[in-house]
Amino acid sequence: MLAASSRPALASAKDRPASAVSPYGIGTLPAEVRSRMIRGINGLDVHILEAGFQRSGRPLALLLHGFPDLAYGWRHVMPILADAGYHVVAPDQRGFGRTTGWVDDYDAPLEPFGLLNMTRDALALVSALGYRRTAMLVGHDFGSPVAAYCAVARPDVFPSVVLMSAPFPGVPSFSFDTAKTGASSVQPNTDGHKLAAALAALSPARMIYQQYLSLPEANHELSHPPQGLHRFLRTFFHVESADWSGNRPHPLQAPTAEAFAQLPNYYIMERGKTLPENVAPFEPSAADVMGCRWLTESELAVYT
Repeated sequence: MLAASSRPALASAKDRPASAVSPYGIGTLPAEVRSRMIRGINGLDVHILEAGFQRSGRPLALLLHGFPDLAYGWRHVMPILADAGYHVVAPDQRGFGRTTGWVDDYDAPLEPFGLLNMTRDALALVSALGYRRTAMLVGHDFGSPVAAYCAVARPDVFPSVVLMSAPFPGVPSFSFDTAKTGASSVQPNTDGHKLAAALAALSPARMIYQQYLSLPEANHELSHPPQGLHRFLRTFFHVESADWSGNRPHPLQAPTAEAFAQLPNYYIMERGKTLPENVAPFEPSAADVMGCRWLTESELAVYT
């Protein structure tokens, strides 16, 4: 999941003139799914994919993608839910894809990307679509905490929630009765700082990918990798998939630097190298690419 201190790392369509933006999906969207823009959503113009829109009165299923993904990642699920009777909507979330109105400058304020403001994004979108409530809200990866906070903040609008990949730890705890002592009500994440320091002390030194994403140079390095964006994304999605033989899921034995260092390089990176440099040695072969049915070259081109 994307760290709270991280900036969206991939370039947005907002950086290109309208004439340069091709029809969405490059011919890969299912026939039942359409692309359109919804204007004026909590300061954003939100790009959505939707299915089951032909008939009015259907219950709303809202699907929130994760990082590094797009609304496009739901393309195979949407027709199935539409066939089940839902009006299915998947937005490009704030910071992603063709949704505009956000600022990707490193020094821009982070408050617009806070979970409660992204809850407002979802709430405003539901209202703009003419609904008082969703029948189903699904969040994957970074979309999972957004969905969770939607349910916490407005259970009347989001009564039914599915969380994928990222479990919800609950709302933050605050110190109590601090007015007498002047202590801060927000506690620092000392465990995270200790783990980062312990990883840096390993040989070779390591760092968590979320820490890398928060660096000022990460946005440029991920948007302009030396191997080209298409090859980088192909490798990145490959190493995160079951296609890569190096993926061997196992329970974490202890929350120590040594245990974390056993995770693949795209999670616990070699310090001093960019993420494209960390995954480059694992680039799939031409045969692997040709055999990848779940992400064809045409589909990957949508992400690129």
